[in-house]
Amino acid sequence: MCSIFGIFGLQAGDDLQALRRQALDLSQRQRHRGPDWSGVYLDEGAILVHERLAIVDPAGGSQPLLSDDGQLALAVNGEIYNHKRLKGELEQAYAFQTESDCEVINALYREDEPASFLNRLNGIFAFALWDKAKARAIIARDPIGVVPLYWGHDRAGRLRVASEMKALVDDCADVAQFPPGHWYDTATGELVKYYERPWRDYAAVEGVAVSPQDLREAFEAAVHRQLMTDVPYGVLLSGGLDSSLVAAVAARYARHRIEDGDRTEAWWPRLHSFAIGLEGSPDLAAAKIAAEALGTVHHGFEYTFEEGLDALPEVIRHIETYDVTTIRASTPMFLLARRIKAMGVKMVLSGEGSDEVFGGYLYFHKAPDAREFHEELVRKLDALHNYDCLRANKSMMAWGVEPRVPFLDREFLDVAMRMDAAHKMVRKGDAGPQRMEKGVLRAAFDGYLPAEILWRQKEQFSDGVGYGWIDGLKAHAEAQVSDRELAAADRRFPVNPPQTKEAYFYRSIFEHFYPTPAAAETVPGGKSIACSSPAAIAWDASFAKMADPSGRAVAGVHEQALGV
Repeated sequence: MCSIFGIFGLQAGDDLQALRRQALDLSQRQRHRGPDWSGVYLDEGAILVHERLAIVDPAGGSQPLLSDDGQLALAVNGEIYNHKRLKGELEQAYAFQTESDCEVINALYREDEPASFLNRLNGIFAFALWDKAKARAIIARDPIGVVPLYWGHDRAGRLRVASEMKALVDDCADVAQFPPGHWYDTATGELVKYYERPWRDYAAVEGVAVSPQDLREAFEAAVHRQLMTDVPYGVLLSGGLDSSLVAAVAARYARHRIEDGDRTEAWWPRLHSFAIGLEGSPDLAAAKIAAEALGTVHHGFEYTFEEGLDALPEVIRHIETYDVTTIRASTPMFLLARRIKAMGVKMVLSGEGSDEVFGGYLYFHKAPDAREFHEELVRKLDALHNYDCLRANKSMMAWGVEPRVPFLDREFLDVAMRMDAAHKMVRKGDAGPQRMEKGVLRAAFDGYLPAEILWRQKEQFSDGVGYGWIDGLKAHAEAQVSDRELAAADRRFPVNPPQTKEAYFYRSIFEHFYPTPAAAETVPGGKSIACSSPAAIAWDASFAKMADPSGRAVAGVHEQALGV
């Protein structure tokens, strides 16, 4: 994981050295993502800057990655998990210059069209590839948007791309998120969607069952793929179902110091796990139970409310959003990343994505039928790049720690999402697995975790770190924002005006760092109940009365529900 910055469409008369200096200065704003090395490519048509976090091939693999004839220059933020298989499938010989997993993209480009080879990549990525001979750039982002990418045009009309908005916002009045699952060709000016799956349509999955064994094996394979690393790694372990399953599978592989053909445990003989919370938080207690059962070397860190509050401005500057639930959850994750970095760990596995695949959020209890349930899953997956993926990536990468998300592995998605949502829905009064959210997943991993972890009720991360965190944030915002200010919010903030004092407080901090209308428009709006999409609010009459992203907002489901 790293950061990329590029300028394309350079023109005759451009001062190349001045643009090079500017590109370096702007890329430096992202250097927290890649503190290990910087690389620059420049010719008369393009500039590429890469800030590297060395995870695979630390001694080599510096970017931009050049072809042996110097005609291709590639800057990638991400990891290609199936790069060895793809190299073996090449039809033409290619002279690889490094051991980088990402260099296979240059080789694939030489013999195939982006619309084809992008669908062969299993990984998390955002890249810019410059073909000097054709004066053509290809910009692409992974299917779910696990890795961030922004683009826009400067005053001279040149295309600029960057891993984070902060590198573009001062020069691009049209800065926007680059859409996941798409690629852009500067030669044609076309933005093309390459990622389309049959399971997006409920008609394609209706009546389809997936066995617990198939589900389990697909997830184990995803975790195994994502253990690809040459540096110390660990797992985030909140003690909830999702992170605990990731840790359980990773621990099984980590017991083998070096597997045949793998480098899954080249540094530490035991798996290290990490958790954070306020004193007495539900997550810290549950994580300790899970870690003891799995045999991980566990590190549970406490933070105070004041420490979290002090970090808020830096958190918002890094994550580049004013979304309430994202900020609530990003702050403890940001603090945890700093602790992890101090221990010398550079990569962690995380449990993000499971709730979007299996309907784990508590509001899914209110889904009226399987079709509605499935369509909400698809909406949630489509929006992940604005929320959980953004939070996990930017919070961790603020300190140069790379997060990986096995539940969003594209091969695992094709197994888990082809299942009829009728098998994922909660059945009230059922004595079987579907008595609880994500029952089908819990049943598939029966025996992997202690019962109190395997069947622990869903806690959103911002709740699980301690209920006092959210309650304290609301109280602090109440003291900072007056009724008059909130009443006039739509005049100060015409784009997505905040609806609560907490939202107003975060928006004011965001505006300090990113004051332009284009920056505000990169953040989606709309009401939410317990992290729902706006569409799902129609599922229950009580949702419209209480739109709050906390899982405790779902009365009658969460054990410590908020009052309406």
